[in-house]
Parts: sequence; C-alpha cells; structure tokens
Amino acid sequence: MTREEAQAIYRAGEETVVRVLVDLSVRVDQLTADFVLLKAENLALRVECGTLRERVHTLEGQVAKDSSNSHKPPSSDGLAKPSPKSLRAPSQRPSGGQLGHAGHTLRMVETPDRIVTHRVQRCSACGQSLDTVQPARVERRQVHDLPEPKLEITEHQAEIKTCSCGCVNRATFPPEAPAPVQYGPRLKGTAVYLSQYQLLPFERTSEILRDLHGCESFSQGTLANFHVDCAARLEPTEAAILKQVAASPVVGFDETGVRASGSLHWLHTVCTKALTWYYAHKKRGTQAMDAAGILPTFQGCAIHDFWKPYFSYDCQHALCNAHLLRELVFLHEQENQTWAKAMIDHLLAIKNAVATARSANFQAIPDTEKVLIHARYNRIVNEGYTENPRAEPPSGLKRRGRRKQSKALNLLDRFREHSQSILAFLYDFAVPFDNNQSERDLRMMKVRQKISGTFRSLDALKNFCRIRGYVSTARKNSLTALDALRRIFLGDPFLPTPNSS
Repeated sequence: MTREEAQAIYRAGEETVVRVLVDLSVRVDQLTADFVLLKAENLALRVECGTLRERVHTLEGQVAKDSSNSHKPPSSDGLAKPSPKSLRAPSQRPSGGQLGHAGHTLRMVETPDRIVTHRVQRCSACGQSLDTVQPARVERRQVHDLPEPKLEITEHQAEIKTCSCGCVNRATFPPEAPAPVQYGPRLKGTAVYLSQYQLLPFERTSEILRDLHGCESFSQGTLANFHVDCAARLEPTEAAILKQVAASPVVGFDETGVRASGSLHWLHTVCTKALTWYYAHKKRGTQAMDAAGILPTFQGCAIHDFWKPYFSYDCQHALCNAHLLRELVFLHEQENQTWAKAMIDHLLAIKNAVATARSANFQAIPDTEKVLIHARYNRIVNEGYTENPRAEPPSGLKRRGRRKQSKALNLLDRFREHSQSILAFLYDFAVPFDNNQSERDLRMMKVRQKISGTFRSLDALKNFCRIRGYVSTARKNSLTALDALRRIFLGDPFLPTPNSS
C-alpha cells in the first residue's frame, strides 16, 4: 500500500469518526431535551393528580356530610336520612314510663257543666212502675266534649240622657267596641294564634274560623289587620323584653336566613331560658348586630357558634359544643382522625361531670379537677397536631394571605386558640354546654318559611318577629300561647318579671 492510499484510508476513517461523534452529540442533545420535557410533564401530572386527589377528597367529604356530622339542617338530608346516631351513652332504664312516673289520663270532674239524668221507669223483670221509687245509688259516666262552636254576640247599649240644663249625656262604650260592629278580643287572639303560632296560611285560618265559629264574613284582609294591631299593641312589651335580655348575664345568639320582599334577609335571635327577642335585618354580620343594639354594650357571656363577627365584640364568649361535636364526628368517621374521637369522649365526660356536680348542688368543679381536665384537653390537641403536621410551603414560592389548611387543622387551631370559650361551661355553671336554646327558638321560623315560603313585605316580617318573640317568652314563663295572645287584645299583655332570665 502506497503512502497516498494509506492517507486516503486515514482521512476516510477520520471523517467517519467525526460523523459518528456528530450523530452521537445530536442524539445526546435530543435525549436531554426529551428528558427535560418528560420531567416537566411528570411534574405537571403530579401536580394535577394532587389537585384532583384533593378535589375528590373534598367532594367525598361534601357527599358524606349530613345533619349528624356537620352544620347542615335535618331538612337537607332528604328522603335518604342517615340512621339516628347519638353521642349519649345508652341508658340502663327500659323504654316507656318509668317506675313512679305520674301518668296522665282523662279523669272525672266534681262539678260538670251539665248533668243528664237517665231514669229507671219500669222493672225489667215484672214490668212494675218504678217512678215513685227513690234510686239506691247513681252510677256516673262523663263525656268530655267541645261546646257547639258558634259566635257569642254581645250588644253594648250606651244610654243617652238629657239633663234639665239641656246637656245631652252619653254613656261610654268599652274599649273592645270602638265601632258599630267588630270582632272581639278572644276571636282576634284565636285568629293570630292560628296564623302566627300554629303557622297556618291566611286562607286556611280564615276557613277554620268560618267552619268552626261561623265567621262568614271573615277575610284574609281582616286577619292581616289583626296582625298589625297585635304587633302595635306589643311594642312596649317588646321593649321590656329587649331591656331584660340585654341585661342578662348569659345570652344565646344565632341567626338564620329568611326571604322578605323578594330578597334574602337575616333573622337574628337573642334569648335566654325565660326570654326571646327576634330582630330582622338585611345583613348578617356586625352591621346587623350593631343595629340590634345589644352586643355593642353587652357585658355578659354570649353563647354562639364560630361565626367570626361575634368575636368583634368585647364581652365573654362561649362556643356551642354541639357544633364542635358534629365536626369532630365527621373527622372521626370520614377521615379516621383518632384525636377527634378522644376529644368527643373528653367533652362529653366534662359535660357529665358538670351535670353531676350541679345535681349535687355544687357551685363549681374542684380546681384540682379543672387542672386535670384542661391538661387532658391540651394533650388531645397536641396529639391532633402530631397526627396532622403542617405542610411546609415549597421553597421560593410566595403566596399572599393565609395558606389553605385541612379541616382537621382548622378545627385544631380553633380548639387551641379558643379553649376558654369552648370550656366556658366548665368554669361557670350558668353557661350551658351548647347553644341549643337559640336553635330551638329559630326552628319555628324555618317551619314558617317552609309553609309560606316568604314574607311579602319587611313590615310583615318585623310584625311576625315581634309576635313570635312575645309568644316564645310567654311560653317559657308557663303561659299558654293562646292565653298570651288573647291578653294582648284584652289590654293586659304578659310582661316578664325582671331578672326572670
């Protein structure tokens, strides 16, 4: 092989190597680009999977919520209601009336309104007349029934006399007879009772009064006038209730939505064991609470749920533990949070301890026991944080505002930051375990909304609030609703005694 041939072969090999190296470099660059692309796609898919996983978890939680483990009302459960669950321990007593229970049955009265004597005229054996024979004894049976429902019409006649001096003197008519013809106070009270307390629609109330009492000319407009008159007469009574409830040491607060004049309004309740006051406003938060005029100057203990506007007022606060228990039940049953079950048991144990001490006429739980109770409370909260560690934010990622947390962490923060409000019933026996009194006072408002749907005017809603607040207060003080309403039209409305709360 000549030198030229060897050089040619060398140059050909060199070119081949260069081409191979170039091809390898291109392939490495392509593989690097593909790797970077796949890594970015993998990261995007992981983020998307995490987002979808969180979304599925949220949706599963929403589906699992019902009235037993959340703040949703029982009416939202629909036809597929969950099986009843109670956090109370089963009692050892049998169902039904207990031994020594005073039963209630229909009994004979000593002075009946009417006596009908059934005489024995002839002997059933020989047929001899027994008209002149005195009975040896009388067997009594009584029938309790309603009297014939008819209007009793009273005519008032005022004398007119002319004095010898020429002055014409007229007798004064009583207050219940201001016009030639009108309905009396008892019928007015009954009409308002049927519509505003029993929550019957206007048309059905008018129909009942026509059918039962023969009020042929009774109309829905007449009933509406009764409501306006009743509310106007109750204005000073409502002011007295408001003054007393504002001065009470422990007061429950709550609110619910209601529609009036075609838009959403909020009905606020302020109540104690003996008093109820309602207030309707377009807003739900501090604007409405300021307008109501109680919380801005309230110095007692306010019982409420964890609606944050309540905490803007400088008074003592007690949180409703029934709400907290439902949230704990959800975390225990749906998210398997062990600390939630421990907190449920602890809160119920404290409740039972307070009830036992109160029934034994103790004024407070011993201080040593309070220390142990609070220490156990703090241990459960710390166990919850151990079970739910906070996720550290990604490095270099800055976000404005508060980071989104899990429901468990949000609830743990509430237990840590508001322990005094949650355990207020432990330190003061006058504070109840929950705010069920307020919820009971609001329940009939929701029933009214289900029946009639809405109020046509804000004035009608305000009248309803005034009348219902008065009736609720009267019933808490052992007065029947019908008697309380009739007293309004008789000019003697019920007034709660001061310090009755």
